[in-house]
Amino acid sequence: MLSRFFFAGCLMAWVFGAAPARAQAPGWPAQPVRLVVGFAAGGPTDIVARSFAEHAAKGLGQPVIVDNKPGANTIIAAEAVANAADAYTLLLAATNHTMIPAFYSGRVKFDALKSFKPVCMLASAPTVLVVGPSLGARTLAEFVQKAKASPLGITYASPGIGSSVHFAGEVFARQAGVKLTHIPYKGAAPAVADVMAGQVDASFATLGSVLPLIKSGKLTALAIASNQRSAQLPGVPTFDEAGVKGYAADAWYGLLAPAAAPEATVKLLQREALAYAASAAGSEKLRSLGMVPQPLCGEAFASQMAREVATYSQVAKELNLKAD
Repeated sequence: MLSRFFFAGCLMAWVFGAAPARAQAPGWPAQPVRLVVGFAAGGPTDIVARSFAEHAAKGLGQPVIVDNKPGANTIIAAEAVANAADAYTLLLAATNHTMIPAFYSGRVKFDALKSFKPVCMLASAPTVLVVGPSLGARTLAEFVQKAKASPLGITYASPGIGSSVHFAGEVFARQAGVKLTHIPYKGAAPAVADVMAGQVDASFATLGSVLPLIKSGKLTALAIASNQRSAQLPGVPTFDEAGVKGYAADAWYGLLAPAAAPEATVKLLQREALAYAASAAGSEKLRSLGMVPQPLCGEAFASQMAREVATYSQVAKELNLKAD
């Protein structure tokens, strides 16, 4: 998590630096901008993309059109942006972007780091273990007990192989001493829908994708993978509190431009990202989804992505996780 002081510094930089940038009226964008999302409509990444697009369109003076390209663990979407010749095609990426090298390094036609210019992280969200009504588990202890009694008998859904949810599930299984069966989907929305329907037992979902369903009683939250309880779900314990010590996982959502994007354009996009995180509407939207505004931009964002690529590649090797 970024400190409040760092966040305040970002906002001050935006306040004193953004106004002149707006007055310069740069030539970009001279046409609509396409914001590509690697998941189906309705999931948290898509919701963040549409919220940011609405804000950015006003600041940029051009429509920002969300283009959903689900499938292949967001590789299809990422490749479309990596191959773009300019910044009129952008990517609203999530944590799984830095997991791609761990699974697909020999199969993708782009580099998860070098093929993109990190603009800004927009938000982060903790992961929460949710179950449907048919499983009959009301606590994490009951879930673990059922999993130990039936190795591989408990299923969990994720937005795809190599997604942050996939990693979260496998790391949890190792730490809890259980064996679960992973069921991949082409996005968070269909994965969660099948958990509600009882087709799959559980999901290690990002909080933003399941918060309304938890509050409505359609899903039961057993534990939240964070250092402290969520303000949106104060009655749900952390994994530490519920007995699985040291387990934590979260997801980020951020804006990436193709490597060919001019620096001046990237700076303009950073201005909009910081303005979005600072705006009342943007902050309220993110928090309503169980997310926290995280204005981490430029080199700081790039450094975090590089660290994650190295970490996830090592975890995949240790757990022998491979894409089919």
